[in-house]
Amino acid sequence: MMLPLVLYDILSKLPDNYFSPNTARPRFALSYKDLPFVTVWVEYSDIPIAMKAIGATPNKRPDGSDIFTVPVLSDPNTGALITDSLEIASYLEMTYPEKPIFPHNSEPLIRAFESAHLNLIIPGAKFVLVPCAEILSPASAKFFMKARSANLPLPWDEFSPESLKILEKGYNSVYEWYQKSGGKWIMGDTFSYADIIVACWLLWYKRVLKEDEWARISSWNGGKWAQVLADVEKECKLA
Repeated sequence: MMLPLVLYDILSKLPDNYFSPNTARPRFALSYKDLPFVTVWVEYSDIPIAMKAIGATPNKRPDGSDIFTVPVLSDPNTGALITDSLEIASYLEMTYPEKPIFPHNSEPLIRAFESAHLNLIIPGAKFVLVPCAEILSPASAKFFMKARSANLPLPWDEFSPESLKILEKGYNSVYEWYQKSGGKWIMGDTFSYADIIVACWLLWYKRVLKEDEWARISSWNGGKWAQVLADVEKECKLA
């Protein structure tokens, strides 16, 4: 009998806790593949200690120094312990190939897609970091701001027409990608991890921002982004 996999995710003040686009991606992938899993919720400020304790591999900062992050996935069926959402997706595809998330050998292209998508979205999404700190415990909020400001210097943008304009420009480009696919998904009629990447950023906004703020973002491009999130959640049985 298959043992449930263990996903390490971030504890928050939100109902059901989850909010991070990084940790949402393996949650969506596991659910899509019908793999049993349980979640261990970790205080943001405790991530370095907790991940060291289980023997997780650290990621690297731009300066080459180590940084412990989540998501981390533990698979008691194989003994594997994987850090980073994209590497988790790659592991799941290799180990549990049923219901592929990298169909037609698309992993190299979807890795490039993730980088391109990130470069479009990050410049306009910095304002979402401010409410992120507010949904964490005081100790975790302080740790979060210190950790994130290493790559994204303070002060962070507030929600404003200017910040929205930058983010909307990025989503206009992503919308064009979907239009050119000729189907419902980035790969046309074929669902893939690329759609999970897009949806998990949208989920972040919906979970963290105020309702009217999310309503503005989700209405862009004729309501495309509310629809993408709903479609991916349904496909992954998380609706």
